[in-house]
Amino acid sequence: MSFKKHDRQYDVVVFGATGYTGLFTAEHIAAELPTNLRWAVAGRSAEKLQNVVAECQKLNGDRQPPAVEICNLNDEDLLQLAKKTYILISTVGPYAKYGEHAYKACAEAGTHYLDCTGEAVWTYDMIKKYEATAKRTGACLISQGGVESAPSDLLTLVLAQTLKKELSADTGDVVVSFHTLKAQASGGTLATALNLFQSYGLKEIDASHKPYALSPIKNSTPTPRASIWSMLTGLREVPLLGTLCTSVTSGTNAAIVFRSWGLAKSEAPLRKQFYGPNFTYREFMRPKSKLQGVLMHYGLIFGGIMLAFVPPFRELVRRFIYQPGQGPEREAAHKDYIELRGVATPDFSASGGPPPAGKPQQLAHVRGQYSGSMYLLTAMLLAQAALTILEDDVPMSGGVYTPASLGQGFVDRVHEHGFKVEAEIVDV
Repeated sequence: MSFKKHDRQYDVVVFGATGYTGLFTAEHIAAELPTNLRWAVAGRSAEKLQNVVAECQKLNGDRQPPAVEICNLNDEDLLQLAKKTYILISTVGPYAKYGEHAYKACAEAGTHYLDCTGEAVWTYDMIKKYEATAKRTGACLISQGGVESAPSDLLTLVLAQTLKKELSADTGDVVVSFHTLKAQASGGTLATALNLFQSYGLKEIDASHKPYALSPIKNSTPTPRASIWSMLTGLREVPLLGTLCTSVTSGTNAAIVFRSWGLAKSEAPLRKQFYGPNFTYREFMRPKSKLQGVLMHYGLIFGGIMLAFVPPFRELVRRFIYQPGQGPEREAAHKDYIELRGVATPDFSASGGPPPAGKPQQLAHVRGQYSGSMYLLTAMLLAQAALTILEDDVPMSGGVYTPASLGQGFVDRVHEHGFKVEAEIVDV
């Protein structure tokens, strides 16, 4: 499949290629993307970037190695870099501390942008600052395109498509569960958690995690209320998913899913992806036992309080974690595994009501799984998102979008590269 025509020097640039996630991203591009891709790796150290080039050549000697672009973390350097490329992938985090230069540069230069932040409050901040600029220049900016929050966003899209195709129904309530998660965090991920409260106040963080905070429009349909038991223990029972508990990433991922809903409702090119007027979304984890679920619930509450209000605790934790740019050994990381499952309730209100009485209730069920490092998954998601923008007629004219905005072509590509997504209609 041919690439879109453009007048930039490069199709893709990986900024931050010497970091832990950046190197994985460059390696995936070298090994898996078409050999006619014009691309570069960018960062501050020429020596380290040459090492990245050498690693990429080992993976695929049949393609031209990436060019090297030296770029410092400032507005001027990033703007010049952004003007050279059609797509910029930024893996330089924590984004709340280092990410704005690249985001701003791409918005101003009309360059498409991808990142793997998990900082919803930062995404919220960038939308307020640069969405209008991106709409004017035609830049398509997609944040949270890695393990946070692309899997949740794509599974919700697939659930909605399944209900529409199989039952001719809109989507009502969606519940996604991190069913199995075996992974270790890199230094960049851990640094993000520690630095977030230094960059933003609690009021800003809380505002960014409210339902539809990142969405261009609000939805009046209330999210199902938790029972008193669930509020006390963090536990609830969900059909087809079993016993679930509080998830540390639920607010971050839900913010992007709600934005996908809002974009599809408010922008005509994305209208066919609209989930429906009565859509709601919730996300949890599956504990190994109810006791573990309760302990995780209170552990997250206690840990959040300590990180937010006790700076010495943050400094203590910092001593025992990987430094930014470092992460688990590759051999250990390859043993990682992630599995998400989700269910969606059909909403027949737009078609005149529920199906005839006497039929069993039906739900859409989806399963997404990946074997390997979560950072390899993130790298694959970023690289395949870039390829989708290059090859597909994506319905985006400029602004701040989400992974789901890339549509079925993106789902198909990540499925082919290891994030297996399977959906069906199930009687309950």
